[in-house]
Amino acid sequence: MDQAHIRNFSIIAHIDHGKSTLADRILELTHTVSAREMRAQVLDSMDLERERGITIKAQAVRVFFTAQDGETYQLHLIDTPGHVDFTYEVSRSLAACEGALLVVDAAQGVEAQTVANTYLAVDSNLELIPCLNKIDLPGAEPERVAGEVGELIGEQPDSILRISGKTGEGVQEVLEELIARVPPPAGDPEAPPRALIFDSEFDQYRGVIAYIRVVDGAFRKGEPIRAMAAGTEAEIDDIGCFSPQMMPTDQLAAGEVGYLITGLKDVTQLRVGDTLTTRSRAGERRAAATEPLPGYREVKPMVFCGLFPIDSDDYPDLRDALEKLVLNDAALSWEPETSDALGFGFRCGFLGLLHMDIVRERLEREYDLELLATMPSVEFDVTLTSDEELEVHNPSDMPDPGRIAEIREPFIKASVIAPKEFVGAVMELCQERRGEHTGMHYLSPERVQMTYDLPLAEIVLDFFDQLKSRTRGYASLDYELGGMKPSDLVKLDVLLAGDPVDALSMVVHRDKAYEVGRALTEKLRKRIPRQQYDVPIQAAIGSHVIARETVKAYRKDVIAKCYGGDITRKKKLLEKQKEGKRRMKQVGRVEVPQEAFLAVLELGEG
Repeated sequence: MDQAHIRNFSIIAHIDHGKSTLADRILELTHTVSAREMRAQVLDSMDLERERGITIKAQAVRVFFTAQDGETYQLHLIDTPGHVDFTYEVSRSLAACEGALLVVDAAQGVEAQTVANTYLAVDSNLELIPCLNKIDLPGAEPERVAGEVGELIGEQPDSILRISGKTGEGVQEVLEELIARVPPPAGDPEAPPRALIFDSEFDQYRGVIAYIRVVDGAFRKGEPIRAMAAGTEAEIDDIGCFSPQMMPTDQLAAGEVGYLITGLKDVTQLRVGDTLTTRSRAGERRAAATEPLPGYREVKPMVFCGLFPIDSDDYPDLRDALEKLVLNDAALSWEPETSDALGFGFRCGFLGLLHMDIVRERLEREYDLELLATMPSVEFDVTLTSDEELEVHNPSDMPDPGRIAEIREPFIKASVIAPKEFVGAVMELCQERRGEHTGMHYLSPERVQMTYDLPLAEIVLDFFDQLKSRTRGYASLDYELGGMKPSDLVKLDVLLAGDPVDALSMVVHRDKAYEVGRALTEKLRKRIPRQQYDVPIQAAIGSHVIARETVKAYRKDVIAKCYGGDITRKKKLLEKQKEGKRRMKQVGRVEVPQEAFLAVLELGEG
């Protein structure tokens, strides 16, 4: 198909504003999916997505639409996630498009991710088409929300399309508007072939499947290709498009989006963001591209946590699983680590808590592993008294307090949008978390946008849950990294029977160290099983113990057989028992059960 009849667009919105439902209606309207195969959220293919009702992976699909001018257009639709943790997924999808459909819930209005995704689309120079979804709801307020959207992107409120993804009302008009306003792809069909890998996955039988956007030229089945950054060379075993299942075709031409299979089994050889071009076979001349396409910026993980297999024999399987998962989730990073308490595992970097939760669950489900996750932490920059600089991802790697000159922690620029009656509750929460108020802006008479500088360490545990509960679910949060700032931080160690447990260490602000230490030792006392001797649980900063609890020993009543008799007889028996306990304590070792590690994660709930 010639490029003038191709349109590439993404659907972007805040979480739960109806992106996947709108995608369903577009697939129905264009007869891409038959009535028999149709189901709700047909593009959400993962069980996890369907259970949680959220989109985790961006999904591409090709549809054909006959417009009012009688021409048939080929539309490439990419349905994107809405949660702040998956912003990287959204930005990669936008790079494969020329336009974006901005969906806003007519009952909820503009929310934090709506604003963030709008800026992403504007930065990518995309044509933005706003539309109000869910106008069939009794609580919908299209006039108010149209005013908010108009102010956000500078359009007339009356020109914003009103649609319902559920009933299909207005969807035809959306597609007509897309064809009229979104420009066709601008690649050169005659130039040497170039394609951008914007996503990929691993198939057990077919190897690496690369999702590509062809920019120039055309790729055909059987052609030899080369990845320009990695230098990998291979042949195209299969090529095709998504509709929404994989559908083989003879070729993918400039402007088209599809998949490419080379049979490569090594997951490191085709990277997301790389440029593919063709190469010459022996005895033939074939033009190859020399300039790679601009790729994606390397994403920086914000939250770190240790993943350890419960059965240590599963360590090699966990390594293989992580290698394959990184292919499908480019934002995940990992490196091996060891812990005295938990054995061999991996230190993984994530974009946020939901991302961490999803990755852990995918590893457990898709690769049949049983995992234990340690407490999430962030990266710290440490300057030593010798002027040496260190990056610390794991609290147990924090140097001795006497050698530290300064610790810097990551701060974020957080944007919270909430109804005006919850302003006090939001401010109180942000101040409790050492936040610094930087601005406040009324989006409409009813809705306020507040901006705060917050330490990332304070929001990785339960900030989002607290925000939702204090605002009855009405507040929405978006954040971006704002740089490192010095803070008065200390490493809090947990000692069991005098031995530090590295997996329970954490870095906290000095002002909060006592409360956290007190709460942690109390929780651990309830979780650690009783031994034959007293087990002291201590929270310490360096050598200074700030909190202590004791797990009392099991004790046999050795003087039960003494009825009457002299006190010295009883003392002798008690002393003998005491000596036995002392000897036992010298050789005894306290096993830390898994529930004890979960106690750390529940600290914020107290």
